[in-house]
Amino acid sequence: MKALGKLDRIAVLVSVAHHRVNGASCYSRNDAVALEIARTLAQAHGAQLEVLHAGDGSNLALTDYLALGAPRVDVLTCGDNDDAAAVLAERLRGVPLVLTGTRAEGAYDTGMLPYRAADALGYALIDAALDLAIESDRIRITQFLPKGFRRSVEAALPAVVAVHPQAAVTPRYAYARAAAGTVEPHRVRAPHDAHVDAWRIAPAQRKPIKLAAVEKRSGHARMQSATTTESRGGNVVIEGTSVEKAQAILGYLREHRLVDY
Repeated sequence: MKALGKLDRIAVLVSVAHHRVNGASCYSRNDAVALEIARTLAQAHGAQLEVLHAGDGSNLALTDYLALGAPRVDVLTCGDNDDAAAVLAERLRGVPLVLTGTRAEGAYDTGMLPYRAADALGYALIDAALDLAIESDRIRITQFLPKGFRRSVEAALPAVVAVHPQAAVTPRYAYARAAAGTVEPHRVRAPHDAHVDAWRIAPAQRKPIKLAAVEKRSGHARMQSATTTESRGGNVVIEGTSVEKAQAILGYLREHRLVDY
């Protein structure tokens, strides 16, 4: 792909989330982090900031992004069965740097949009970004890895960057900015999403809570057990009927007060 020139435009893709308690529409915290990083980069490099949303332009939650610093939110109007990635990619052609959240926090939170948009654009994609630095026509990114690890990666522009929720920035909400900004819907011809029938929409379910016995050993004993292969106790029940095995599990739960019956 032909490299784009100076970093003169930065785009941020924002979504509408649902509040975890009352289910009301609100801004996505992950997208708000991506917006704050984009604002900082745009100010540092004199780039034009564009904030895009594919969906319903009448959703009041979009004004939250104005309060978080977006001067304007351009809404590409499309429905639930339309291909939002294709609509956004058509608008983003020529933009050197595109930032998104890792995933939405609402209905269609598959996490596939950054990948599909990058594929449609032919851009490189870097996910789980914690911070970004731009040097000439390249970006340097600190990437989040499991278990507290970090990795530094570089990529040439143009690129799509999915920002991790733990990025070290703090979005700041100001009502005056919401009153000064605008949400501008744009009617576009959106293609039908060929994969929409393969998805099943269902209410989110709370993850089960893992039962764990309270650790009563001293710190020194726990450190020793972590560095040696000594047995930590417990029983392996192989013989017996299913009822006897269930009684053994129930006895363990009662012993460690994980159940109250």
